Amino acid sequence: MVIIYSTFKNTEEAVKVGKILLDKKLASCVNIWPIQSMYYWEGKFENHLEAGMYVKTLEHHLAEIESLIEQNHSYSVPFIGAIDVRRFNRPYREWMTTVVKQ
Repeated sequence: MVIIYSTFKNTEEAVKVGKILLDKKLASCVNIWPIQSMYYWEGKFENHLEAGMYVKTLEHHLAEIESLIEQNHSYSVPFIGAIDVRRFNRPYREWMTTVVKQ
């Protein structure tokens, strides 16, 4: 299992992308929450609210999910990172195999 992390301009955009991922059976669950982000963009300091997203999925879906997020994201340079989960509970793993395409 991997968890993909990304941020979006707002929760509406994150919900839209999350629903696409779930409808395509690329994820077992999507978590979305408001976060405050600070960074420099084109020489200007940015400090604003965004939406963070965790996508729980199987490793072989990484490339397809990355592409889908890039196609549906409003940022020209979105962050899309993957975190390898070495261990997680058996009941979740068993349930996950019923909702994520293999």
